[in-house]
Amino acid sequence: MTSRVAIVTGAARGIGAATAKRLAEDGFAVAVVDLDEGQCAGTVSAIEGAGGKALAVGADVSDAEQVRAAVDRVATELGAPTVLVNNAGVLRDNLLFKMSDDDWDTVLNVHLRGSFLMSREVQKHMVEAKFGRIVNLSSTSALGNRGQANYSTAKAGLQGLTKTLAIELGKFGITANAIAPGFIATDMTKATAERVGVSFDEFSKAAVGGIPVGRPGAPEDIANTVSFFVDERSGFVSGQVIYVAGGPKA
Repeated sequence: MTSRVAIVTGAARGIGAATAKRLAEDGFAVAVVDLDEGQCAGTVSAIEGAGGKALAVGADVSDAEQVRAAVDRVATELGAPTVLVNNAGVLRDNLLFKMSDDDWDTVLNVHLRGSFLMSREVQKHMVEAKFGRIVNLSSTSALGNRGQANYSTAKAGLQGLTKTLAIELGKFGITANAIAPGFIATDMTKATAERVGVSFDEFSKAAVGGIPVGRPGAPEDIANTVSFFVDERSGFVSGQVIYVAGGPKA
């Protein structure tokens, strides 16, 4: 699969960085996309240091013109992208009566509008290649989570987007699937601990108490699932949402 080019958004750190590194290990040339191109340097260096090929690209995924320019740059410098991992995300947590219009709009724009814009732009290359893999990062919060009306709505919306993309694009050899992580130890979950006013150790311990496998997830757990979905041999798996949460979710 060394001829394949993958784009991973929100890849400067956390799940996105782990996914970019894993796809590079799998043989992809990887476009490491994040809001600040400079922040992508660590991921790119890790990939290149391991013998892979990567390109740092700065873009606001909620801005159509920036998305178009980013994808064009990837196509020019790395080759036509046929794998897309929509991972970019932000948190603006608050209870409903405290949530501002901007809190709502920012989260919906990055998670949901961003995934739509990226998918619309990249699918052209996938259709031409008659091959494509789209993976959207949802969350167990799609099932509802206190203080996250915006985030939960966005992550639930991504599941609907995923299923619709699978239906519309399947005839072109393109699959679309979603991953809904549970508790994953990242900077984002650390920010959530700060929001609720507890130490990350306390926050993590409480979360692990409800996880059947008895440990928090790691970004690599999600990257491993992405690797499965984008594999050429996974072409009959499409429109699925898999909860990677250390136990069953419904």
